[in-house]
Amino acid sequence: MMTAITPHWEHFEHMADIGVRGVGNTPAEAFEQAALALTAIVTDPTRVAPRERVPIHCPPAELDVLLVDWLNAVIYEMDTRDLLFGAYRVRLGADGLTGEARGEPVDPARHRPAVDVTGLHADDIRARQAELADLLAYRIPAGVGSKGAIRLDDAEMDAMLRGGAAWAVARGWGVAEDLTRIEERGRMEGADPGQVSDRAKERQRREMGTLGSGNHYLEVQRVAAVYDEDTAEAYGLRVDEVKVAIHCGSRGLGHQIGTEYLRRMVTAAGQYGITLPDRELACAPIDSPLGQAYLGAMRAAINCALANRQIITHLARQAFAQLFPDIDMPLLYDVSHNTCKEEWHEVDGERRRLFVHRKGATRAWPPGHPDLPEALRPWGQPVIIGGTMGTASWVLAGSERSMALAWGSACHGAGRAMSRRQATRQWKGRQVVDELAARGILVRSPSWRGVAEEAPGAYKDVEAVVAAADQAGLARRRVARLEPMIVVKG
Repeated sequence: MMTAITPHWEHFEHMADIGVRGVGNTPAEAFEQAALALTAIVTDPTRVAPRERVPIHCPPAELDVLLVDWLNAVIYEMDTRDLLFGAYRVRLGADGLTGEARGEPVDPARHRPAVDVTGLHADDIRARQAELADLLAYRIPAGVGSKGAIRLDDAEMDAMLRGGAAWAVARGWGVAEDLTRIEERGRMEGADPGQVSDRAKERQRREMGTLGSGNHYLEVQRVAAVYDEDTAEAYGLRVDEVKVAIHCGSRGLGHQIGTEYLRRMVTAAGQYGITLPDRELACAPIDSPLGQAYLGAMRAAINCALANRQIITHLARQAFAQLFPDIDMPLLYDVSHNTCKEEWHEVDGERRRLFVHRKGATRAWPPGHPDLPEALRPWGQPVIIGGTMGTASWVLAGSERSMALAWGSACHGAGRAMSRRQATRQWKGRQVVDELAARGILVRSPSWRGVAEEAPGAYKDVEAVVAAADQAGLARRRVARLEPMIVVKG
């Protein structure tokens, strides 16, 4: 006597991260359940309404081959039609497989991700940690005056300064989907390469795709803890999975622009009736020729930073793919700091056009903000707060209160507790590297002095900084804490 079983699907560990299995009383029933297991990798199948029907046919083959063909056909139809399927019907016969998939268009608000099939885990990295650290350091140059393999001629330089990350993606460094997760859709409007000096452009000519020095870094981080499960799930942050954080900007070009316009504004202050209490507070009227020239140059520098991070993202993906060929590395969010943005905000009950300077800060848009990508809009902007290479970094979420408190702004890092000179008196680079290695954190840097300057003890307590931002309402709650595993620094 045979007992009927309850049809069901299963996920199981597999070399490709996750396997799917369907169980049924007949092969056709098992095929249907296996397809449901496939949907469940993406989202809960019960959340998918069977509004559209898609016929699927696979030619005759052995059952194991036919199952693979069936599942590949389901993946193809979901991908090309931008649909999710929540119900399946399968008939097996002499003519092969005749099936039907029923579903609806993807709705990010309802179809929450269920399982990250491409996510790397900390154990995956530990098995090849030194190899990956060396490969990242090789592919992504770091340090003072570091040069990359990309050299821009005059025309490409100006195209980059106008186009930002969109320019980089158009030339093969990344994918179009990246642009939906980048501030300003990857391109800052109003950039004027003509206001950028030849000297600034020359400094940048071979610096695209490089980290530079100071506090700029690339880190491979482990999600150590999640505190807001819903928001973390929307951001794709799951405990013990691995993420890559990149902190850098417009390299020598941005520094040169700042130096030159600071000098010009100090000289011109008198003609505008401005008395400067400090040279570092140099400024010019926004609508003056000098003010407009600076805005054009500064926006070009923003595009340079966007393009540079996009190229580094592409180079990091290549390094990971060399060791972990089956993974995907989607972008969570890219946001700039040390910028001036023209925005509309409420001031004393009135909507006003403002130029918001964010020094050591980034935007922190709240849920529902129209500038956020659709998939993130219900949750608010990811607010990324970097710590140190020996402690942790945090992801928070944008807050509505921040719009009133700071025009949608939050800090972007822990901030220094002492000068670089003080740090080099207290620590030696080799000492810092060895101490971190003993804790499982591998550092790759061309400069012992640079490592000493960036010693974890040289920075404020990131836990206190994050708690203050959270309690003040500058960001809408702590989402996840990430700890470094690999650090590439200048």
